[in-house]
Amino acid sequence: MADDSEWMKLPIDQKCEHKLWKARLNGYEEALKLFQKIDDEKSPEWSKYLGLIKKFVTDSNAVAQLKGLEAALAYIENAHVAGKTTGEVASGVVNKVFNQPKARAKELGLDICLMYIEIEKGEAIQEELLKGLDNKNPKIIVACIETLRKALSEFGSKIISLKPIIKVLPKLFESREKAVRDEAKLLAVEIYRWIRDALRPPLQNINSVQLKELEEEWIKVSSAAPKQTRFLRSQQELKAKFEQQQGVGGDVDGGGDDEEEAVPQVDAYELLEAVEILSKLPKDFYEKIEAKKWQERKEALEAVEVLVKNPKLESGDYADLVKVLKKVVGKDTNVMLVALAAKCLAGLATGLRKKFGQYAGHVVPTILEKFKEKKPQVVQALQEAIDAIFLTTTLQNISEDILAVMDNKNPTIKQQTSLFIARSFRHCTPSTLPKSLLKPFCAALLKHINDSAPEVRDAGFEALGTALKVAGEKAVNPFLADVDKLKLDRIKECAEKVELVYGKKPGGAAEKKEGKLVAGKTAALPGPGGDKEIKDAASKPGSLKKATAVKGGVPPKKGKPAAAAGTGGAGAKGKKGPETKEIFESELSIEVCEEKAAAVLPASCIQQLDSGNWKERLACMEEFQKAVELMERNEMPCQALVRMLAKKPGWKETNFQVMQMKLHIVALIAQKGNFSKTSAQVVLDGLVDKVGDVKCGNNAKEAMTAIAEACQLPWTAEQVVAMAFSQKNPKNQSETLNWLSNAIKEFGFSGLNVKAFISNVKTALAATNPAVRTSAITLLGVMYLYVGPSLRMFFEDEKPALLSQIDAEFEKMQGQTAPVPTRGISRHSVGGGDDGEEEEQEEVGNDVVDLLPRTDIGDKITAELVSKIGDKNWKIRKEGLDEVTSIINEAKFIQPNIGELPAALKGRLNDSNKILVQQTLSILQQLATAMGPNIKQYVKNLGIPVITVLGDSKNNVRAAALATVNAWAEQTGMKEWLEGEDLSEELKKENPFLRQELLGWLAEKLPALRSVPSDLLLCVPHLYSCLEDRNGDVRKKAQDALPFFMMHLGFEKMAKATGKLKPTSKDQVLAMLEKAKANMPAKPAPPAKASSRVVGGAAPAKFQPASAFADDLGSNAVESKPDLKKAKAGGLSSKTKGVQGKKVLSKPNLKEDDDKSGPIFIIVPNGKEQRMKEEKALKVLKWNFTAPRDEYIEQLKTQMSTCVAKWLQDEMFHADFQHHNKALTVMIEHLESEKDGVISCLDLILKWLTLRFFDTNTSVLMKALEYLKLLFNLLSQEEYHLTENEASSFIPYLILKVGEPKDVIRKDVRAILNRMCLIYPASKMFPFIMEGTKSKNSKQRAECLEELGCLVESYGMNVCQPTPGKALKEMATHIGDRDNTVRNAALNTIVTVYNVHGDQVFKLIGNLSEKDMSMLEERIKRSAKRPSAAPVRQAEEKPQRTQSISANASMMRKGQAEDMSSKLKYVLLSYGLYQNRNMGSHSETAHTVPREFQLDLDEIENDNGTVRCEMPALVQHKLDDIFEPVLIPEPKIRAVSPHFDDMHSNTASTINFVISQVASGDINTSIQALTQIDEVLKQEDKAEAMSGHIDQFLIATFMQLRLIYNTHMADEKLDKDEIVRLYSCIIGSMITLFQIESLAREASTGVLKDLMHGLITLMLDSRVEDLEEGEQVIRSVNLLVVKVLEKSDQTNILSALLVLLQDSLLATASSPKFSELVMKCLWRMVRLLPETINSINLDRILLDIHIFMKVFPKEKLKQCKSEFPIRTLKTLLHTLCKLKGPKILDHLTMIDNKNESELEAHLCRVMKHSMDQSGKADKDTEKGASRIEEKASKAKVNDILAEIFKKIGSKENTKEGLAELYEYKKKYSDADIEPFLKNSSQFFQSYVERGLRLIETEREGKGRIATSTGISPQMEGTCVPASTHTVSSSIGNTNGEEVGPSVYLERLKILRQRCGLDNAKQEDRPPLTSLLSKPTLPTVASSTDMLHSKLSQLRESREQYQHLDLDSNQTHSSGIGTTLASPSSAAANIDDLRKRLERIKSSRK
Repeated sequence: MADDSEWMKLPIDQKCEHKLWKARLNGYEEALKLFQKIDDEKSPEWSKYLGLIKKFVTDSNAVAQLKGLEAALAYIENAHVAGKTTGEVASGVVNKVFNQPKARAKELGLDICLMYIEIEKGEAIQEELLKGLDNKNPKIIVACIETLRKALSEFGSKIISLKPIIKVLPKLFESREKAVRDEAKLLAVEIYRWIRDALRPPLQNINSVQLKELEEEWIKVSSAAPKQTRFLRSQQELKAKFEQQQGVGGDVDGGGDDEEEAVPQVDAYELLEAVEILSKLPKDFYEKIEAKKWQERKEALEAVEVLVKNPKLESGDYADLVKVLKKVVGKDTNVMLVALAAKCLAGLATGLRKKFGQYAGHVVPTILEKFKEKKPQVVQALQEAIDAIFLTTTLQNISEDILAVMDNKNPTIKQQTSLFIARSFRHCTPSTLPKSLLKPFCAALLKHINDSAPEVRDAGFEALGTALKVAGEKAVNPFLADVDKLKLDRIKECAEKVELVYGKKPGGAAEKKEGKLVAGKTAALPGPGGDKEIKDAASKPGSLKKATAVKGGVPPKKGKPAAAAGTGGAGAKGKKGPETKEIFESELSIEVCEEKAAAVLPASCIQQLDSGNWKERLACMEEFQKAVELMERNEMPCQALVRMLAKKPGWKETNFQVMQMKLHIVALIAQKGNFSKTSAQVVLDGLVDKVGDVKCGNNAKEAMTAIAEACQLPWTAEQVVAMAFSQKNPKNQSETLNWLSNAIKEFGFSGLNVKAFISNVKTALAATNPAVRTSAITLLGVMYLYVGPSLRMFFEDEKPALLSQIDAEFEKMQGQTAPVPTRGISRHSVGGGDDGEEEEQEEVGNDVVDLLPRTDIGDKITAELVSKIGDKNWKIRKEGLDEVTSIINEAKFIQPNIGELPAALKGRLNDSNKILVQQTLSILQQLATAMGPNIKQYVKNLGIPVITVLGDSKNNVRAAALATVNAWAEQTGMKEWLEGEDLSEELKKENPFLRQELLGWLAEKLPALRSVPSDLLLCVPHLYSCLEDRNGDVRKKAQDALPFFMMHLGFEKMAKATGKLKPTSKDQVLAMLEKAKANMPAKPAPPAKASSRVVGGAAPAKFQPASAFADDLGSNAVESKPDLKKAKAGGLSSKTKGVQGKKVLSKPNLKEDDDKSGPIFIIVPNGKEQRMKEEKALKVLKWNFTAPRDEYIEQLKTQMSTCVAKWLQDEMFHADFQHHNKALTVMIEHLESEKDGVISCLDLILKWLTLRFFDTNTSVLMKALEYLKLLFNLLSQEEYHLTENEASSFIPYLILKVGEPKDVIRKDVRAILNRMCLIYPASKMFPFIMEGTKSKNSKQRAECLEELGCLVESYGMNVCQPTPGKALKEMATHIGDRDNTVRNAALNTIVTVYNVHGDQVFKLIGNLSEKDMSMLEERIKRSAKRPSAAPVRQAEEKPQRTQSISANASMMRKGQAEDMSSKLKYVLLSYGLYQNRNMGSHSETAHTVPREFQLDLDEIENDNGTVRCEMPALVQHKLDDIFEPVLIPEPKIRAVSPHFDDMHSNTASTINFVISQVASGDINTSIQALTQIDEVLKQEDKAEAMSGHIDQFLIATFMQLRLIYNTHMADEKLDKDEIVRLYSCIIGSMITLFQIESLAREASTGVLKDLMHGLITLMLDSRVEDLEEGEQVIRSVNLLVVKVLEKSDQTNILSALLVLLQDSLLATASSPKFSELVMKCLWRMVRLLPETINSINLDRILLDIHIFMKVFPKEKLKQCKSEFPIRTLKTLLHTLCKLKGPKILDHLTMIDNKNESELEAHLCRVMKHSMDQSGKADKDTEKGASRIEEKASKAKVNDILAEIFKKIGSKENTKEGLAELYEYKKKYSDADIEPFLKNSSQFFQSYVERGLRLIETEREGKGRIATSTGISPQMEGTCVPASTHTVSSSIGNTNGEEVGPSVYLERLKILRQRCGLDNAKQEDRPPLTSLLSKPTLPTVASSTDMLHSKLSQLRESREQYQHLDLDSNQTHSSGIGTTLASPSSAAANIDDLRKRLERIKSSRK
């Protein structure tokens, strides 16, 4: 017992872990008591036990375990942290409790599981239980099933997700254990109780006996809906309600809703697993389906049929499969296969459901056409297919296709289409079958019921009957107006037979899911009989109440005879009760009329009607009038009376008084009687005839108006206008149009046939009579009020003069509103006011858009075009897209038939070439405009892929995609986009760009919608995940979209959807939901009300129609700008003040509400000055705070009240950030238009913006910064200067934001600070920024320091305030900052100052700690060496900084006009890229003394008077300077060392800019740029700046070469000297570049290839040779090529040459010379191989050779005209083998398939050969290579030698020839030159021999220093003398030994000797060294000068200098200024320069 007492003392939690079971038992008991005692569920006590609960339930001792379970249950019930233990405890229960023999243990385990479910942990528990079902122990399985069953029965199917359970059920039924099977059966019964028949499909395949047993059990299940009996913690309200019901006993009304809530309708489809079938298609399916034999095609189809039997299919790309099946259905001759393919399509549609929708449009027309087949099984299969397909799409989407088939000649097609329509209507509800759809369908079906074939008539009746049943009589009757009684009864009879599938269901609106099961099965019965049995899925009985009231039907389109157009069903409704129809009268004969009239008129009256005396006729009329006035409505025989009036003389009455009376009587009859259209037709002709009459016109118009009121305006108007235009009288025409204009205003636009009018208006516009034209334009103006901007589309092709009149009329109407209809209203049925109006608006919209004459472009979309769009080559793809663009542009408006285009364009949306993606997007945008609302059918297969493009990483592509989506949505409305899962699938993708763009788009579109499809709910889970996305922008957008989702889905649904989130996420999201609930806007009011108000004059007219049909059409078809947001604004005018104080803010509103018109900023004279005075006098608070307090905000509000529009102020000071955003949007919009207002309120605006800086919302901050950028741009244009007050109350707060964590914001703030300097002196900015460096925020410190550096760099030291010393000391303190970025920024800033100010900086800084000082010195040292590694400052930011001489000069700048070139110089100067002599003393004015002699004098001279250079700068030069020797700056010249540290330097962007100018089309610009680059390259310490820009520079260069070759050379007007100069500059710069090895190696393969291509093309350009100095140019190119070959990265250049050779051999256009030169370059490379082999990446070279050999196998190469290519290749491979030996075979790693070329085999052969020859193989490579070349044919040798001797014989090239001959002899020692010498003179022979000897002694003696680099002897006429190369290469050879001047002297002697000059005078000349080291005059660009070949002016006498100068220039240009051609000419040259400068100056005066 002793040890007992020990554990008794332990605390409870330790007892529970004790090793003694008794101790544990005791612990559990006490814990249980404790748990029941603790009241506070959040008590800290609970946390102690968190880790122990698992041990409670898994105790190894059975007795203890029982107690443990009880304690655990109590814990879970009471502790708030219990949820954390779910997983481990549940798995413990499953594995360690459910297997216990004791029932009590199991029971407790089950309770624990249920308790977890109650505390919202259902999912985790279910997961563990399902895992338990895989356990091997049957006891555990049984217990798990039982637990699941219990949970389901108590909590219901809403909380327990059934899908995973049903998935495992079949497996449980197969278990060997009876207990498991029995338990599974009970579970299946329980599930059945909840979901009924939806459980059948998943259990179809279980054992038939079991299934039978189940069926029996199922029958017993009571039919009452099951109820949830146990509730989650979050469902306590439900629980209370439930208990209350239980208490009352039974179900109370209140419970009705919940009951429905509790039992969600489960769709069997949802419970099924989707099967992936595309991969399972037979491999040869697509071949087989095209096979000739029908049996093979059948096999293929059967394979598909088996696969599509799966009830649910995985979504995928089924386009190809559908296409093939469609082809079989449409084209196959074997009807059996047609039926089979139709079955496959039906299976696909059933399995894919909504996902099949995108293919529906393609298939429907084919199936409908195929109904021509008579065979029942085919018809049945087609019916099944089309019914299944219908359920995947909407009637709207396929209506076009159906209507197209309705006019088919084949009666079977007509019959089956009507039957299909009937079946389809059953799936519709009044809302999915709107009038816009009913109208065309009814029109088509009316034709069918008059068809000659009885079966077509029957089908038509059935379809109309179904429509009547679904949409209700109210909606359908107007369309049945002309149907006779018999047929009408037949339609009604059909309607009664249609039964409603959902009639008995409680919730029964047309649920497609249910409809599917029914319709799918029964639709199969062929023929009308079968169809009638199908139950209708239309609407519940109550739905008829919803049917909208129709106001005056809409006449069908023009094609119908006018009489038939009468559809005004609603006309008489108001008075006669809803059931009466419009008055119809049959025509009466004249006798009958006379009888009827006699009954009501006095006899005298009738007799005098046609009296010859006008007075009698007049008296008769008066009697007639009295009689009519006294008659009762029902007694008046209208037709008889009007026929009497029309009796002779009728309308030909000559007396105007009689006529006036007559017309007046007509009006009376129409007003007072039941006036029918029949009566109207009697009189209208006469009325129209009199309308233009001066005296009777008004009466005629009155009568017409009265008739319009009786018979409805649409019908009357159509009649009247048609009659007027069938006459010739222009007066009548113009007056009729005038009457119509007024009538429209009086009656409203409801139901008018726009199309008929438009064609008449067009006729009128073409009339010769101006009055008719004017009336027509007036009428258009009135129509514009109702139709909106889309009206203009019809008149685009009118003459410009007319069009401008029309536009002017529209402009007039723009601000006006459509007047309220005053007539025709009384006739509307009372109930239908609102809805009717809404539809009327829709009608207009629909009509207008439908009426556009559309072109069918289907035939232009050929297979060829489609294949082009999909071609591998992007250029061809682009051509295809261009064609599509032009097709659409030509057509303007198109029909929806665009063939295969959608699939082709869809492919291009993910093209790798972004330019094509953008082009495709713009095509899709065009397509939307061109196709109009019909584009709806392509939303799924083209619109959704555009949304995917919103995820592109490129900003411009995303913008294009967004514009496209908006253009589409404008045409389609949003419904199509939101239906189905597509949008939620997109949102699911974790692409931040996609998410933020898509959410932004939804946030913009959702607020405008009145209703959304329920599928929007699918997006919610993804919306929640976006709220927690790691990308801030995504989170932001998701938060913005939240209120709009909620506005449609409601808070409840949204909150419920959080159930699946993790607890932490759930809390966060719920909090956000609460917040969003407060901000939730109300739904837009239905436009019905809006339009009734609109007409009353509230909203601007142009938005009225838009608002009305925004939902259906988004029909701002033309005016793309006002998108739905703005449409909303118009529509909501009635409640602009909005819900919860939210205003709908967008531009149109500014006009719409009186208080929003007018300026937003009111100019108060001296307001700003007054405010400043008040602040100075301390009457108001000074704007100075760390965080804004309420009193500051109030003060600002008061100050603003006088000068800011009231409504804007409300927005600005609203509590919700979205209003601030709106205010900023408005301010941005008004910025330009209200400049003065903005400036007058600037201090207040800036203060308000500082408040925004304290907001936490990023979107507001971004918007504010955007506004500031625009604002400061405006201010600088206006040359405004900030006042001190404005600056001090704004800048400090702006600087706070420079420390924002987000890069974007920091960047914006920096850009704004930059712009500030234009309106506020930099020197005054400096202290503010300096203050910012004291911040606690390290980012802010760093950014401020960087900004200070920028200021100093741009404005010099003067900006440093109070003094440079103090400022620098302050900056230097930050070198010791603890934050690395701050340290760096401080160092960089000081280095910047150092660059401007030199060594003085150290004095100014004062004493620094040793560590800081060493860091600074190190950094300064590094900045001198290192190229810019830092992220270069954005180009757009920088140019804003004005480089003015003194800081304050920036205040004097005028506009932005700063010449770019001077800016460049400035920037180059600031990095010492221009040499600068007197830097130290006056740093500020430094840039006024750069070496302006770098001006190109030639250019200035040629540039007669078109001044572009800044000449005044020249005047300041004292020419005497020229004579002083220029001191070459020491390399370590500090003052101008460029500092390329990680400063925000501008070097890179400058270089980029200069390089971009290299490719300029303007020769001078290009030359200038090249000169600047040459300057940089020549100075060793600067050249590194080019690093990283080499490719870019080379690309620009060869683009320029190409430009010269293609454009300049062909330009006759251009002076060819200009071109030579440009060539010289290009070649000069490149030679300089390729002497700097480190830079030369940066050139990449592709660029080198293009460069070599350009250079070789230039060498071969015969036009260049014809130029005066062309030879020189070509020589220089030659030299350059050698440099490129030697200095580039050897791998890159070899690779480039191989590719170039391959291209040139492939290109037919390429000249053989070109290939030859490429090969010569390759030989040259081969010769260099021994030295370079180790630096070459052999794998890559061998890959290139492999590709070459693949393209050119041996056979193909042998067919070449020349044998060079094959020899070149062999030589190259041979050399490689020789150098690498067998190892060469290890370098084939990059080749994927070695068998594709002979490379490997060839290498093996060479290796083998060299092994055999190993004795001979050790000779040097040179000879090895040449041996192969020796085999060159004799003829070739002779050619070469002949060429060489020709050169030796010519005066100019003699030396070159000798050099070549020497090379040739040396290479081919056995070459025989005797034959060539034999025929020449003795003198020539000795000359040649002597020359060869000389070269030999020279080469042998001194040449050893140089590595011989002579160009290969075959370099025909383009070689440079070998000696030249030798010299140049040796000097250029930086890594060779130092070469003393004596060597050159020696060489000079030899040269002089050769030219016959004695060497005695040598002493008179300055030694060569001085020549080389002290250039006497800085000229522009040495190499350029050389290439200008000014040297050639030095004639033969000084010829010996030519080579030398060439060389020294070439080589020394990199480091030492330049060399003069000869000292003796120096003076002459200076004189020459002087004269030229004088000339230039005088010419400029």
